[in-house]
Amino acid sequence: MDKTVQFYNDVVQYLKINYINLGLTILFIVLGFIIANFIKRRVRKHLANKSPNYITSTFISQIVSFVIKTIVILISLYLIGLDSFTNKILAGAGLLTFVIGFALKDIGENFLAGIILAFKSPFKLDDLIEVNDIIGFVKDISIRETLIKTRDGKDVFLPNAIILKNPLQNYTIDGFLRYEFVVGIAYENDATKAVHLISEELIKIEGVLQGDKKPSVTIDELSTNTINIKVQFWVDTFKTTRSSEHRTIRSQVMNDVIARLVANDYSMPATIIEVKNYESNAPLKVDVNKE
Repeated sequence: MDKTVQFYNDVVQYLKINYINLGLTILFIVLGFIIANFIKRRVRKHLANKSPNYITSTFISQIVSFVIKTIVILISLYLIGLDSFTNKILAGAGLLTFVIGFALKDIGENFLAGIILAFKSPFKLDDLIEVNDIIGFVKDISIRETLIKTRDGKDVFLPNAIILKNPLQNYTIDGFLRYEFVVGIAYENDATKAVHLISEELIKIEGVLQGDKKPSVTIDELSTNTINIKVQFWVDTFKTTRSSEHRTIRSQVMNDVIARLVANDYSMPATIIEVKNYESNAPLKVDVNKE
C-alpha cells in the first residue's frame, strides 16, 4: 500500500514539474501519427500508380507506417525523461522478438508469408486461384490471411503460410480459362459426324474463343455403354471477373451441344441394367453396368 501511495505521489510531482514537456510530447505523438498515416496513404498511392498490384502497395505502406510510428513512440519516451526505459526496450528487442516469435510462431509465419506474397505477387485482386482444393476469387489480403470468395459464395480466410507452402494455380493470370465436359453417345451413332456437329455448334456460341484458343472436340473414351466425346473450350476472363458469367457460358455450350445432337437423331444412353436368370427356380440376380 505504501509503495502505491509513493508511486502516486511521484506521478503527481512529475506532472507538476514537467506538465509543459508532457503536453509537447503528447502533441508530438499526435502529429507523428498523423504524419505517419499521411505518408502511408502517399506511399500506397504512389506504388499503386507504379504497379497495378494493390497487394504490394498496401503491404509496403503498412510497413512504412509501422516503422514511423515506432520511431515516434521511442522518441516520445526519451522526451519525457524515460531514456533509460527506451534503452532497455532497444536492448531487449532482440530477446523480446525471439520470445514473441516462438510463442506466436504461426502468426509470425503468416506475417512473413504475407510479405513474401506481397513482393512476389503471384496473384492480384479478383484473380481466380486454387490452393489446397479451394477455388475462388481473391478479394483481400492482410498481414495474416487472404480472403477468397469461392464460386459457391463462401468467404474463405486462408492463412498466408498455406498459400506459400502449397502449389498455387492462377487461372486468370493471362486472361484465359478453359472449361471441359464429356458427352456420351450410343455405339450405333456416327462418332465422327458427332465431333463435326459439336465443332460447328461451338463456333456459333458467344464467349467461346476461337483462333489460337479454338475449341477442341475429340473422342475421349469407349466406355461400357457409350462413346464419350470430350469438349474443351476457352473463355476470356479479362472481359469479366464474375464466375457466374463463366458458368453461364459453360451452361450455354452444354445446352447447345445436346440440342444439336438430339436434333440430328443422336441418342443419349442411360445406365443399362442386365438381368440374368442362372437357375429357373432361383431368384433373379441383377448385374448393374454403369458408365
